Amino acid sequence: ENGNQIFMLAQSYMPAQQTQILINPTDANISPWYSLEGIDQLRTPEWIFDLDRLKRFEN
Repeated sequence: ENGNQIFMLAQSYMPAQQTQILINPTDANISPWYSLEGIDQLRTPEWIFDLDRLKRFEN
């Protein structure tokens, strides 16, 4: 609506029998969605990632 890109994160442990959608612990207003706008680290319930560690699949 406002042009910001948001995304969801999922995780699974080995063996990958179940996949869970992660909550956003830093912004309950958009959880389970995440936004990279105005942050320097991505915080999940278990991990903290510097933004230069993030990767994406090509379209």
